[in-house]
Amino acid sequence: MALEEGIASSLLRQHLLRLAERGERKDNRAFDELRPISIREGVFTKGEGEAWVSLGKTQVLVALKANVGEPFSDTPDRGVLITNAELLPLASPSFEPGPPREKAIEIARVVDRAFRGSGAIDLSNMVLEEGKLVWILFLDMYALDFDGNLFDAMTLASLLALIRARLPLVEVGSEGRPITVEGQKVAAPLTNYPLNFSFAKIGKHLMLDPDLEEEAGSDGLLTLGLDKDLNICSIQKRKGTFMVEEIHKVAEIARSKYPELASQFIEREIERD
Repeated sequence: MALEEGIASSLLRQHLLRLAERGERKDNRAFDELRPISIREGVFTKGEGEAWVSLGKTQVLVALKANVGEPFSDTPDRGVLITNAELLPLASPSFEPGPPREKAIEIARVVDRAFRGSGAIDLSNMVLEEGKLVWILFLDMYALDFDGNLFDAMTLASLLALIRARLPLVEVGSEGRPITVEGQKVAAPLTNYPLNFSFAKIGKHLMLDPDLEEEAGSDGLLTLGLDKDLNICSIQKRKGTFMVEEIHKVAEIARSKYPELASQFIEREIERD
């Protein structure tokens, strides 16, 4: 049985709280410290862009796939972004095969909200023929190993997959059919670079990037999305209650961490491309 299904008893919370009262965490990190992040190089999917990200022991793989199709009827002048999270059983004994469950749906929505709230993708620049043909982008996110905080790991991996993506150049033929121009690729129309920052509340203490035990033993969980200008573009309270001053505090911490991640990962990928 997984921690989130019941093993995380009040004893776990009491242990974490005792550590927090001494200014400690179970893995000796500071309250505002992220776990180590690494990016695995290589080709693992057939997507137009992909990224394999490790956040501590949590590992995720995101593949971007692109098709040309019809727009939604209420947005004929905009392309389409669809996010999907799959929690593979190999990642955790709590993940079961079958249709997406509530946790997977929530993860997909939180990632999607960060991208939409920041205006990260210029959907108006994904139109081939208004009302008829647009680019449809699929962000397929896979949990490979779960030790907490899939929200932040999948957001970073999704962003890197989009930065790396190269879409085939497509033109509309005389009969209104899409024609792929051989040998030519274009970048995805990215205009912003959102990241999510998740926090656990244990007692009165706020901890960035909670691992699995900290999530299970927490009194509250909050995920905050920031855009490249450090504006809050999304927020998701997943558990518990947060006071206004606590939200200001987590925003302050997130804003201090964004430039660090941007310089280590986002800017490096942009320069490499």
